[in-house]
Amino acid sequence: MDPQTEKPKKTNTEHLIADRQEGIGVCGWILVSLSFLLVLITFPISFWACIKVVREYERAVVFRLGRILSKKAKGPGMILVLPCTDTFIKVDLRTVACKIPPQEILTRDAVTAQVDGVVHYRIHSAVSAVANVTDVHSATLLLAQTALRNILGTQSLAQLLAGREEIAHSIQATLDSATEQWGVKVARVEIKDIRIPMAMQRAMAAEAEAAQEKKAKVVAAEGEMNASKALQRASVVLSESPAGLPLRYLQTLTAVAAQNNSTIVFPLPMNMFGSLGQKRTGG
Repeated sequence: MDPQTEKPKKTNTEHLIADRQEGIGVCGWILVSLSFLLVLITFPISFWACIKVVREYERAVVFRLGRILSKKAKGPGMILVLPCTDTFIKVDLRTVACKIPPQEILTRDAVTAQVDGVVHYRIHSAVSAVANVTDVHSATLLLAQTALRNILGTQSLAQLLAGREEIAHSIQATLDSATEQWGVKVARVEIKDIRIPMAMQRAMAAEAEAAQEKKAKVVAAEGEMNASKALQRASVVLSESPAGLPLRYLQTLTAVAAQNNSTIVFPLPMNMFGSLGQKRTGG
């Protein structure tokens, strides 16, 4: 078959709307005609009952004798609704922030945790939201809870704590594909809080403290090793310059005096005591 002549396939929503667009029958047209006649007879009083105002962020799905009037929702602005035969449902298209109640889950490594989150979604097809689901907001909330439990159950505690963004994107993709036929677009999913038992918190704190102590001891040992190497090099330099050691004594004395101490200890070279001892023995 030629691809250009092949007709595009309809989605489930389009099939549902097409089924509802079938003729209303002779009796239906008679009732609609009588409704128009009633409007004309009672004009202009009927004008106030038939004209409805739809806000900018709303759309109206009009039913005529139980069938959706057109494939697209009405609005914004003024719409005409016939008495007795037409009914309408307003759908809010603004983004809804829905809080997911805390869900107690069991992670892959058998740790119990309570996780809650927030789902931001909006309705992009008012007709699908009215015709395909009873309560679109309640259905989206229940589906978000189920998706949260299913996806978090496959993650370990470490992945849950470190990979919130990746998990949130995975939940968003799952919800978006499931709610497409409801006319809902999931804009964002956020994991709000993760609560774990106190015993697990203490164990994790002890593990983190032990890891920090290990790092501190390694750093201290490396510092001691570097200091000993520096002292070794300094001793070699001082041994080559006899005048360098007294200058170092004077620098040490200056550093001690800068601390405003009442007692100053002045170090003397050991060779001075050796020379004094030699003089006594020689005398």
